[in-house]
Amino acid sequence: MFPAVVREITLRQPDVLLLGGDYVSSKAEHVDVLCENLSRCNPPLGKYAVLGNHDLWAEDRRIVEQLNSCGVEVLVNRNRTLPAPFDCISVCGIDDPWTGRADVAEAFRDAGPVRIFLSHSPDGLLLIGAERFDIGFAGHTHGGQIALRDGTAIVSAGGPLARTYGRGRFEIDGKGPLIVSRGVGCSNVPLRINSDPEVVICELRGAD
Repeated sequence: MFPAVVREITLRQPDVLLLGGDYVSSKAEHVDVLCENLSRCNPPLGKYAVLGNHDLWAEDRRIVEQLNSCGVEVLVNRNRTLPAPFDCISVCGIDDPWTGRADVAEAFRDAGPVRIFLSHSPDGLLLIGAERFDIGFAGHTHGGQIALRDGTAIVSAGGPLARTYGRGRFEIDGKGPLIVSRGVGCSNVPLRINSDPEVVICELRGAD
C-alpha cells in the first residue's frame, strides 16, 4: 500500500506533506517500511508529523527517530515555520490528545500569523481553548472504517468527537475549518467497508 500512496503523492507534487499519526499498529519496527517509502517523497516545504495513540503504545522514540531519518519533522507540542516565502505560516502539532501529553499552549507558542493545526484525533478540538488556527487536520477515525452506505460508522474509533467529526470538512466556530481524513490504513481488522482509504490534497489560498 505505501508505494501506491507515495506514487500518488509524487504525482500530485504537494508543497507540504502532513502526516497524522498511527504509523504502526503494535510494533515500532514496522515503521521502517513506511520510512523507506517516505524517503522518496520530498516536497519543497517539508514533511511534518504528529504521533497517534498506536505509536505511543509502541516504542514511540524509535518511531520518531525513524521518521526524522527520512526527513519527517515530528511536532510534539511545538510548531515549525515553513521556509520563505511562506514563513508567515506555522504548522502547530500537538501530542495525541488522550494517550499522550498534549500541550496546546506550547504547540502554538510564537507561531506565525497563519496557523495550521495538526492533531492525530479530532478530540484535539476539546483542548484548543482560545488558540486560533486557520485550518486544522486530523485523522484517527478511519472514517468509521466499516460504515453504512451513508458513511455512518458501525464501529467508531475511541474518543468523544470521533463520531461527530468522523470524516470530511467541518467549520469550527471562531476557528478555521477542520479536515478529518479517513487515512490509508486499518485498525484492529484489515477491512474497510464504505470507507475507502484516502490521501487528502488541499490547496490553500489567501483571503481575497
